[in-house]
Amino acid sequence: MDLSTELPPGVDADALLALAEDHHARTAWSMGSREAAGHLVKVYALQARGRKVTEQDAEAALEVAAAHLALGRLRGSLGLAVLIMHAGGDGDYVLVHSWIEGYMSDLAVFTGPAGRPGELRPGRTGLAPCVWEAAVLAHEREAFSRHVLDGTGPLPERLTAWSRDTLAGEVC
Repeated sequence: MDLSTELPPGVDADALLALAEDHHARTAWSMGSREAAGHLVKVYALQARGRKVTEQDAEAALEVAAAHLALGRLRGSLGLAVLIMHAGGDGDYVLVHSWIEGYMSDLAVFTGPAGRPGELRPGRTGLAPCVWEAAVLAHEREAFSRHVLDGTGPLPERLTAWSRDTLAGEVC
């Protein structure tokens, strides 16, 4: 198929071009590592234009994460997780990503109205990270591989290196 003259029928050109026109970088930063439900959790904030993530938002997101991670051992959790609080343009999102047995990971996405953390609920089946959240998770996959799986030295040193290897700045 020559894409310069013809698109597959399922490609929504108008929707893709509208997304491209509105796409912009978002600010991400680390809010440190914390403990939740026995897990070492790297906490990230991600915000759309005009939105802010506060320490109160972090505490509310950690409560959501702790409730999810409390059953982590039943899912094969290895005790390491990443929490992303995303103050998005259309609401709030909390992603809880944990490393589990067999080089696999577990992901839970919670959604809710902007600025109302008490209304966060599990996202619909099949909901996956957006482009900005995926950028943070891509960094975290590399950090986990580099420091924990391929690292050298005692495990506490590897985990310290992993917890300090964070993404900050604009993500596209």
